Amino acid sequence: MRLEGKKIPNTFGFDVKADVWLEYESVEELERWIAEGCVASPYLHIGAGSNLLFVKDYKGTVLHSCINDVTITAEDEDKVFVRVGAGVVWDDFVGYCVDHNWYGAENLSLIPGEVGASAVQNIGAYGVEVRDLVSSVETINIQGEKRVYQVDECEYAYRKSLFKQPEMKSVFVTYVNFCLSKKEHYTLDYGTIRQELMKFPAIDLKTLRRVIIDIRESKLPDPKVLGNAGSFFMNPIVPRVQFEELKQQYPSMPYYDVDADRVKIPAGWMIDRCGWKGKALGPAAVHDKQALVLVNLGGAAGKDVIALSDAVRASVREKFGIEIHPEVNFI
Repeated sequence: MRLEGKKIPNTFGFDVKADVWLEYESVEELERWIAEGCVASPYLHIGAGSNLLFVKDYKGTVLHSCINDVTITAEDEDKVFVRVGAGVVWDDFVGYCVDHNWYGAENLSLIPGEVGASAVQNIGAYGVEVRDLVSSVETINIQGEKRVYQVDECEYAYRKSLFKQPEMKSVFVTYVNFCLSKKEHYTLDYGTIRQELMKFPAIDLKTLRRVIIDIRESKLPDPKVLGNAGSFFMNPIVPRVQFEELKQQYPSMPYYDVDADRVKIPAGWMIDRCGWKGKALGPAAVHDKQALVLVNLGGAAGKDVIALSDAVRASVREKFGIEIHPEVNFI
């Protein structure tokens, strides 16, 4: 499908349009678009627009995958390998895994977006990252060349991957291959998961998925009601020496050990301590339940959210001496 002047879907709810919108339902259709020269530069490949902040209309071609098949490619007694189209809604895939008693994805319940974007962004929550589940990523580039990247080639790190690098803009994810476990295991030592599970007589995948969803819904606004992109900032990782100095000033400061030399500090906690939770700057605001989330109160544009982001970052820098960086991509 090719449309001109179509509104670009984005969870901030900004009214932005693309010069050309190309949507495809198969790798073959995308190959045809490329071969016929329909993907004119500049171009941008998006999922559901859940991690994007558009500053203005996109003067170019926006591509979107509608590849939505899910196929078991191999399995044994312990694990199952699943090939998933980039256009599958991420939370639908998590629900599919839970329904089939496949372990590993449940902590990533209710994260907005699509499967292709999950592998690009290396989404994560509650002690799990998508890189823990990915076995390989299938792609095609603007020259029509296909390549499969094994997980150890994807350069995964906290909210980072090879595919986020500027030189990979011409590479489009078509399928993601996941490896899920058939053996019962859970990741529970993060946030209030164990505490919330005490309300239930026993733990199973469906129960844990319900708990994760309840926790997220209690903290994060529904983009359909209040425009947002989920967690706006990445949690900074700082040298342990710097952390120890801050810990003396703020004994209650939460943290997570990364390794012997580095510590991750929750950005939301610092933003809250700077007095930003629930505070607005024009039509954009810091959410009143989760300081990591910036919201569109109605009628905001990209520039309004950027102005708020800059002000929040300056406050954290001044109070804690730490630079926090947006997780959201500015377009």
